[in-house]
Amino acid sequence: MRIQSYIDLTMSFKKLIYAILILVLLLAVSYIFQDKKIGNGSNANTKYELAKDWLKLPDSILLGEPTGIGIDTSQNIFIFHRAKREWPLIGSMPKSLIKERTILIVDSKSGQFISSWGENLFVMPHGLTVDNHNNVWVTDVGLHQVFKFTDDGKLLMTLGEARMPGKDKTHFNRPTDIAIANDGSFYVSDGYGNSRVIKFSPGGKYLFEWGKKGKKDGEFNVPHGLSLDSKGNVYIADRENSRVQVFDSTGKFLKQYSNKNLGNICAVTIGTNDRLYAADDVSFLKIKHRGSDVFSFDTAGIVQTRFGRSGFYNGPVCWYHDMVLDSQQNIYVGDILNNSVQKFKNVSTQ
Repeated sequence: MRIQSYIDLTMSFKKLIYAILILVLLLAVSYIFQDKKIGNGSNANTKYELAKDWLKLPDSILLGEPTGIGIDTSQNIFIFHRAKREWPLIGSMPKSLIKERTILIVDSKSGQFISSWGENLFVMPHGLTVDNHNNVWVTDVGLHQVFKFTDDGKLLMTLGEARMPGKDKTHFNRPTDIAIANDGSFYVSDGYGNSRVIKFSPGGKYLFEWGKKGKKDGEFNVPHGLSLDSKGNVYIADRENSRVQVFDSTGKFLKQYSNKNLGNICAVTIGTNDRLYAADDVSFLKIKHRGSDVFSFDTAGIVQTRFGRSGFYNGPVCWYHDMVLDSQQNIYVGDILNNSVQKFKNVSTQ
């Protein structure tokens, strides 16, 4: 009887193990082949196509990890890249400055190279924004600083203390992005270390901040990208929470955009009629990248358009780190897996 009971117990245990394995397999298959349908909103027929071989840089320039993308009033694209520098998987940030020019300027229509600057200034480039006066704002997560330049590279403002992370009014801990309001005030997502957003006056005076690490409204897990709509509301790519949170200019929570198909949200930008565009990154168990997509939402939060380089189909797997729109609503994204900047041309029927 004892032997039979042992055999029965062993068989039951094996069945349980098989059941668990089957469940894990089904969940994996469901994740891989997740639903990719889009919504049926008023802008659902907006279409984009990849402009192949758009970017044309001189052979002398090695484009490496284009982490920041911006556009000026003349529709020139600014690219913030790391050249030969790579993010350290283990250990601390590098000590030396990148000797190559890290700011590239190209024509948005032709992709032709215009000029460059930014050598011997940065340790680990991250976010870039061009304001309405064509000033260039960047963040360096290695230096823990935010910088404001003229469009040809003259330094106008520095915030934060070099190589000194902190969580007060004068220090950052790996700041990720900047957004500039029409009145000149600006927001900084102090993202990797502090999970907060700080608002400054036009002259760089600390005004207030909000956020802490968490999943609730007004909390963040790596606020990674920023953008403002026509009303001055702040859109924040809450990367590891796979959502976009929206706040008014005082930091009051308004709403969030989320969807079961969204991966980690790396970048946000606002198009015409305050239409939200977001770029995500999808990975398997935080190890292997499955690729990125661009989503557009209507103001009700319904997905209108989805495209990119995720899933299992022809084309390189990409990691879209930042994005920007031009006046024709063409989309430019920095792909840090393939060290490229892709242009998706608006070919809508509307």
